[in-house]
Amino acid sequence: MTDPNKSQIASWSKNAERWTTAVRGQTIASRREATDAAILSAARAGRLGKALDVGCGEGWLCRELSREAVEIVGVDASRELISCAREAGGASYHVLSYAEIAETPEMTGYDFDTIICNFSLLDDKVDTLLDALATISNAEARLLIQTLHPVALAPPYEDGWRVERFDGFGDAGWTPMPYFARTLGSWVEAISRKWALKRILEPKAPSARTPASLLLVAERA
Repeated sequence: MTDPNKSQIASWSKNAERWTTAVRGQTIASRREATDAAILSAARAGRLGKALDVGCGEGWLCRELSREAVEIVGVDASRELISCAREAGGASYHVLSYAEIAETPEMTGYDFDTIICNFSLLDDKVDTLLDALATISNAEARLLIQTLHPVALAPPYEDGWRVERFDGFGDAGWTPMPYFARTLGSWVEAISRKWALKRILEPKAPSARTPASLLLVAERA
């Protein structure tokens, strides 16, 4: 049976060029209307200091925050996306899988003040990764997680693997991506092992009736 985690990484590599074009061209409505501003606002609500962007993709968030952070590091499992990020600059970028970070978190660096995971926690081992990230953060560090809001999940409302087919992205050439969906309770449980959840935010586009995302703000426990 194919490992969905490996298939997920492979899909990001295959979609890297399309994803980079979509992000830089601001063609994704939810990002343009709500979620990009939401994560930037949350990041800027406290001291950025030394920041880590986990699952940085083509690096847009690192670039946006580069002038305000003392130092910023971006990590992603896709070599193709990291290549795009390095070409645009704005941070130190590293190709690292989440399994590698969970096993040897210091490969990303030490003493981070802010750790951001923006629509990037998509596998079934989030709790292990978040535990590892706590070990390389300082005592007053912030953790910001923006993710798909659980209300957007098609029934059944439970943890499990789903498939993103990018149907609303206006291009039929995308490679489907498996991702591990979580309920709100599951997110709270995963975070609370090593972090103290402080706020639950639900960013919404001005004309929308439901949230565009779930944004969790935590601090070191």
